[in-house]
Amino acid sequence: MKVAILGTRGIPNHHGGFEQFAEYFSVYLAEEGYEVYVYNSSLHPYKEKIYKGVNIICCKDPENKIGTAGQFIYDLNCILDSRKRNFDVILQLGYTSSSIWHFLLPKKSVIVTNMDGLEWKRSKYSKKTQKFLKFAEKLAANYGGYLIADSIGIQEYIKEEYKKHTKYIAYGAEIFSNPDPEIIKQFELVPYQYHLLIARMEPENNIETIIKGIVENKSKKPLILVGNYKNTPFGKYLYENYSNNSNIKFIGAVYDIEILNNLRYFSDMYFHGHSVGGTNPSLLEAMASNCFIVAHNNIFNISILGNDALYFSTSNDICKILTIQTKSENGGKINSNLEKVVGKYSWEIINKQYLDFILECLRK
Repeated sequence: MKVAILGTRGIPNHHGGFEQFAEYFSVYLAEEGYEVYVYNSSLHPYKEKIYKGVNIICCKDPENKIGTAGQFIYDLNCILDSRKRNFDVILQLGYTSSSIWHFLLPKKSVIVTNMDGLEWKRSKYSKKTQKFLKFAEKLAANYGGYLIADSIGIQEYIKEEYKKHTKYIAYGAEIFSNPDPEIIKQFELVPYQYHLLIARMEPENNIETIIKGIVENKSKKPLILVGNYKNTPFGKYLYENYSNNSNIKFIGAVYDIEILNNLRYFSDMYFHGHSVGGTNPSLLEAMASNCFIVAHNNIFNISILGNDALYFSTSNDICKILTIQTKSENGGKINSNLEKVVGKYSWEIINKQYLDFILECLRK
């Protein structure tokens, strides 16, 4: 079987969730003896032709010169290249800038598409962009071949909105088992004496709601915010309005996974405010890092966490939770989430589910 993975900026991961998955899954396929190719952006720092047994195809990406429009050109270049390769299967991760080119996908290849989250709902986009993203989603649902949803909520939405069947396969995570309290000292933090939030600084992640809850509560434990607050208007707004509060500490973006895992592990409460999208990778990573999770009350989070988290909708909810709850009192929820990662969301399990589904699609 000859498999291609497109729709990401490439491997090894230097960007985000889909890139992380592409890295894990492609290496897994190579180790299983399949011929696998991953499309890499020409802007990606890795320039070799092979990565851990995976073939790398570099395609021109003009995003650094023309901005967001460059993503559409990059995806077009990847799809045009795929027409020359005789792939048995093409796995598309997402649809935002690729579904408009669906008619150019090779007819002989089996197409499998991960439908991503509800991108058009993200408030950072203009009404015009949201309208386009909804159109792109419709194209992907109708022309994306066999569909994958990484959340029960997304699966139900696709069925209701487009009358299309999707295969539910979640994202993956690895248990973090080597905590080192020395690592968090660089941020002047003491184990279990701070709360944590890791997210893109966007309105739909309910960051201001969480901040207001901390401020209202006058918590003795500060809220540490990890995310690049300098590169979005909302991030700048949050920093300007709340950075002077002694309970709110912005430390900027952190990409080192060891640092992130230790920040999670030694937090008291971990706040997950994401309200748009599927199975968010950072949520599973929090579950795998011994976190006591307080999550926004929505179907995406509830379908993963169930009874093993506390939920909020308003800043007042946050204030009340801070008053009556601590990590030490919620060991059962923490251990249950660790067991879920091992039993349902380990990369070994997720990779096998993807492979089994692809083989099933080929047989059909």
